[in-house]
Amino acid sequence: MTFDQASLLILLLAMLVLFSLERFRIEVVAISGLLAGYALHLYSAEQVFSGFASPVVVTVVEILLIVQVLARAQLFGQLADFFVRARFSNTAVIATLSGAAGFISIFMNDIGAFSIALPATLRVSAALAIPKRQLIMPISFAALLGGIVSLIGTPANMLVSNAWKEASGTGFRLFDFAYVGLPVATVGIVLTAWFAPRLFPNEIDEALSAELASPPRRRITERRIPAGSSLIGARLSDLPDRFSLQPHTLVRNDKFVFGMPEKLVVEAGDLLLAEADDTVFDGLQTSGTLLPQRRPRAAMADLDSVEAVVMPESTLVGSRLHSLEVFSSRDVTVSALSMRSPRIEGRFADLQLSIGDILVLEGEQKAIAEALEECECLPLASQPPSRMSVSSWQPFAIFAAGVAATAFELVTPDLAFAGVVLALALLNYLNIRQAMADLNWPIIIMLGAMIPIGSAVATTGTAQVIAAALGSMVSLAEPTTGVALVLFLSMLLTPFVNNATVAIVMSPIAVAFAATGHQSPSAYLIAVAAGASLDFLTPFGHHNNTLAMGVGSYRFSDFLKAGAPLTVVSYGLTLLLIYLFWL
Repeated sequence: MTFDQASLLILLLAMLVLFSLERFRIEVVAISGLLAGYALHLYSAEQVFSGFASPVVVTVVEILLIVQVLARAQLFGQLADFFVRARFSNTAVIATLSGAAGFISIFMNDIGAFSIALPATLRVSAALAIPKRQLIMPISFAALLGGIVSLIGTPANMLVSNAWKEASGTGFRLFDFAYVGLPVATVGIVLTAWFAPRLFPNEIDEALSAELASPPRRRITERRIPAGSSLIGARLSDLPDRFSLQPHTLVRNDKFVFGMPEKLVVEAGDLLLAEADDTVFDGLQTSGTLLPQRRPRAAMADLDSVEAVVMPESTLVGSRLHSLEVFSSRDVTVSALSMRSPRIEGRFADLQLSIGDILVLEGEQKAIAEALEECECLPLASQPPSRMSVSSWQPFAIFAAGVAATAFELVTPDLAFAGVVLALALLNYLNIRQAMADLNWPIIIMLGAMIPIGSAVATTGTAQVIAAALGSMVSLAEPTTGVALVLFLSMLLTPFVNNATVAIVMSPIAVAFAATGHQSPSAYLIAVAAGASLDFLTPFGHHNNTLAMGVGSYRFSDFLKAGAPLTVVSYGLTLLLIYLFWL
């Protein structure tokens, strides 16, 4: 193994670890890796930023711009109204919603499809009294499954097609992935719709009599202890058992009160930073046991309360609550927070936000809507749009024309969707300046930065070294064995890093693996594309699952219970379909 190969393997391993830890922003990790690769002479100065000119990155940008227009069409809102009028079983509702999410995911990125489907799904849950846990995970999985059907369904497919183009001169066509993707998506959606009501059954909460109770969401908030509160005189160590509160910080006269929980006693006027189910805080506030801190203006006006989830592209990711000028400038307050993995340090205002966290906001409804749009957070209830909603059929017709031009190979996808973007802008459906500001730039930067690193895997011979090492462990005489191994490795990586990174790293290895066995790389690359998107086992492998965990109050084990059978079935079916259509 040469120095270049060894250094590239170490660099890739370090980046994969940093991606999986989620302690640093993905674009920062990607750019750091890109510059480190140049410093190690893995590619020339001219190649450092070549990824940003790649047709893959250009097409991703164009699709994200188009999605912004189609998302305002509120088609899922109309679907929600249909469910309210119809009388379907829970399984039928889950299957239909999941099928719709999977269908639109064929033509846009997975996160866009999930974001469009989520508000309507929550509306259906409330209107039909279907527990959110039965609905949210299935539409997350459906969006991932739909993405494997077409070339533009997920960036991973475009990256794999780009690798095939470099190897053979021609990339995959728009629906070449459908031979494998469509049956896998269909079976996966049906299986998940059947499993969900059984894994997350209806449970009647006796305290709420008629309400169906999915597990209450845990919230963190800072509340005031009023005079006469039943908490006065209680020790912090008694709060979990007596009041179902998990205390974190006690503040008295603007100073932290330190000591053993068994010795600290609550006094009137204290501020308590605590964690509990949302129903616990509601009950304690109703009884006057805990009261929120009031702002001067808040006490004089009736405030709206809105829940919103922090999206992957949100500018709030990594920020602390005290620095959120987007809310404070509009007199909007973050009153509580549901965190995916809370790290409680200091006071409530010191908490740091991450993807999938849920904010409880109080303020005027219009101000909240404007703030959420500016910081790219998704409201979990219907909000009056601050921009004009799209009700015309024209954007869909224009997009369909672009898809058709790509499907019939009249032009390449980047040119076809450039024409769609231009047409939408000329017809005033798309404000390009505003839309560019709203793009998911971390993902775009990560893609552009990782492409030269992925190319280096092939040009330095690292892919051949890895393929030879794997080939010594298994027999490559039968191509099914090699494809099965590539598919397994892709599925093994994708729960820990995003699917685009898996495609970038695995594609040159798959090509080299095929060359070692003297076989066509097409089947191996299809296995990479499918494996990169079959990500159902963890809540952190894909942003959709992260968001689903926060909104649906799932536990880590819930993804294992629902995702394990789906992963096993998808693996076997994918391998069979690749054997039938690509080998």
